[in-house]
Amino acid sequence: MNEETTRRAVLSAVLGAGVGGMALTEARSYLTRFAPNSGTVWGAANRNAAGRVESPYGAATVSYDDDHVPHVEADDEHAAYFAVGYCHGADRFFQMDLYRRLMEGTLSAVVGDVAVDSDVFHRQLDFAGAAEATWERAEGTETGDVVEAYVDGVNRAVEQESTPLEYRLLSFEPREWTPTACLLISKQISWGLTGSFRTLRRALARDRLGSEATGALYPRIMGHDVPIIRDGGGPSASTTRTDAATPEPGMVSWLESFESDPGIGSNSWVVSGEQTASGDPIVANDPHLNLTVPPVWYEQHVVGPDPLDVRGVSFPGVPFVIIGQNHAGAWGFTNAGADVIDFYTYETAGDGSYRYGDETREFDTRTETVEVSGGEDVEVTVKRSVHGSVLTQYPDGDEFEQADELGVAWTGLSATRTVEAVHELNVAGGMDEAEAAIRKFDEPTQNFVYADADGNTYYWVTGQIPIRTTDGEPVQGTRVFDGSAREGDWGPGYTPFGESSWEGFVPYEEKPGVRNPDYLATANQRLTDDPEQYLSEGYAPPFRGGRIYDRLDERATSDEPMDAAFCRDVQLDTLDPRYELFLPIIEAVAEIGVPTTDDGRASTDAFEPPESLLDWDGEMRPGDPEPLLFEHWLREFRSATFDDAFADAGLPEEFPTPNDWILGTLPADSRWFDGDRTTVAAEAMGAARDRIADEGWDDYGDWNRVRFTHPFDQPFLNYDRLRTSGSAGTVRNFHTEDSTGASWRMVATFDGDSRAILPGGNSGDYFSTHYDDQLRAWAEGEYKSMDRTVPDGVDVTFEEGDG
Repeated sequence: MNEETTRRAVLSAVLGAGVGGMALTEARSYLTRFAPNSGTVWGAANRNAAGRVESPYGAATVSYDDDHVPHVEADDEHAAYFAVGYCHGADRFFQMDLYRRLMEGTLSAVVGDVAVDSDVFHRQLDFAGAAEATWERAEGTETGDVVEAYVDGVNRAVEQESTPLEYRLLSFEPREWTPTACLLISKQISWGLTGSFRTLRRALARDRLGSEATGALYPRIMGHDVPIIRDGGGPSASTTRTDAATPEPGMVSWLESFESDPGIGSNSWVVSGEQTASGDPIVANDPHLNLTVPPVWYEQHVVGPDPLDVRGVSFPGVPFVIIGQNHAGAWGFTNAGADVIDFYTYETAGDGSYRYGDETREFDTRTETVEVSGGEDVEVTVKRSVHGSVLTQYPDGDEFEQADELGVAWTGLSATRTVEAVHELNVAGGMDEAEAAIRKFDEPTQNFVYADADGNTYYWVTGQIPIRTTDGEPVQGTRVFDGSAREGDWGPGYTPFGESSWEGFVPYEEKPGVRNPDYLATANQRLTDDPEQYLSEGYAPPFRGGRIYDRLDERATSDEPMDAAFCRDVQLDTLDPRYELFLPIIEAVAEIGVPTTDDGRASTDAFEPPESLLDWDGEMRPGDPEPLLFEHWLREFRSATFDDAFADAGLPEEFPTPNDWILGTLPADSRWFDGDRTTVAAEAMGAARDRIADEGWDDYGDWNRVRFTHPFDQPFLNYDRLRTSGSAGTVRNFHTEDSTGASWRMVATFDGDSRAILPGGNSGDYFSTHYDDQLRAWAEGEYKSMDRTVPDGVDVTFEEGDG
């Protein structure tokens, strides 16, 4: 295999990263010749940050602690963030560069033709245009100046440090980092959390299954009783929907590869001093994202001119701490699930024009060239309508007649202020200043929890949420709109690829929020029962949110106060509420028995289905056989209930089935069970038993293992596969097949004992001892200190100079 072929083959895996992360897929056999201690690559890869660096922004120091967390100190903020940029560039530049290439649509230039689809999608949506518009807004501002200092620091590291191993293996060169690249990383994060094609899937389901069935299987609001803000009012109703067109199934399938993985979600809660042993509040947060090598987060501590003193995690490529704690407060985020994207069809004239109300408008169209390494370059038409981008799977398609081209409005296409908001949040001196900062957090929509040293607690939904109107009346964003009829128009404050006023959006005070709650928990479930405005068409099932509230309620009504240890224990809770929901079905299966296999295969010795499940406690522990059987029975039961019916209806093979809460609450005589739920469940139990026996698994840990892959997916670069606890339904969230879970666990207090952990290590350098030094502790549910004490000794000194 020659060098060029190797490069294309390995980087082709980048295509599989999709939007939600960088877990790559196919390249499994290319780099064995680069194994440690062999070849020239080894000797070239010994990378360490230089001891002295010239900085145009002045003096700063970096002291790495025992976990390779950089503690940056400077008297000038720009000098501090130059040093932060240097640390990101030294530790994570290859990761940053891959994210940039993914989002700007330039992977094919190094990957080859397997990346063309990805590049076409990202060019069509025009994330680069949105990032450029956002930078135009920020440039020259106080925040923009700090971003530029950070960018200069990144580039200084690229110039001064040895090139990361990955570039040496693949023989391509790093490119200069830019402010727009920082904002592309921000757009990637926002898209991964809010860029949903749920509307299109539901439109297709309504066409194939009917509106009533779709409403039952994919309800906009699930009727459980544990919203984030518990007022006992019950969920509000959906409105009648009629789609302007049915999306073409192939396009729906194509677009799904550019959404977040199903396991994306998070937990957070805030507890006031009224409930704690110390009398101070507590903030807990564990965002569930892709579990990658290196981790998606980078931990840092930045001390600058008063009051800058902030520690927490940032995304490599973003200067500021996203989740963490400063001199006055601590905060975290979970995804709010707000609906901030809409889809439109148009009447077109075939000459590049389309009808918009009484007007005829021209699409803003340009042709871009996707460079393809080792292949022919591909031209892609980048088209904009009045609403935003235009997506199509088929550049030579039949315009909008079959909805294989769609106009897209997304809040992230506008120039947003999120980087300014996070910058201000990092130095916020308490709840009022934190609220002032978070009001500018335009994207993504998040559940923001906060507490400060004065004892305040705070929860609010952030981000801009559009108010759509048709004929002047507000409508829900739950269907494909007729853009030519001006259905579902946003405004008047939205300007795609420009600076929005956001005046036509849900006012901040009308978004769900509570000032000084006693305690409050978020786990991506329904925000509130009766919002003043339409907010969303999709939330997570209530399993995690309900379990967290159960734990908090139980402790609040006991004689024992809450403390940090209790909150860490809740983060690691492995009781799966799905078990209680499905237990009546399992009991019914026990009464009729499980079918025997035709070939006489025996189950494992560890259990006898389903009897072993009847007295189980529902804990998803790696050493137990019951969670293994339960998890695989549930998968078989879900598949047996829906797969054939969906295929008969003409839905694509990979069309997502209803979630477990919907499956578990379907009536026993639902038509999806062909009238006999117990028989379907019993056959599923037999199938699960047989699969477990075939695979030779003895307990849950044999299957439930952390699987963190480097973009090259080579054993020596991947993290060790460790047995671990948790499931998709537990607070300790872990999806072994999707490789998603707690990407950062943090419990922040105000007594100097805040603790946290990363799934891996802070360094992206394979040869660093900090490449994966936190992995085993993370898998075993341990934490490390995240105090804001700067360690003794200086590792990197930044001196005034031009470099």
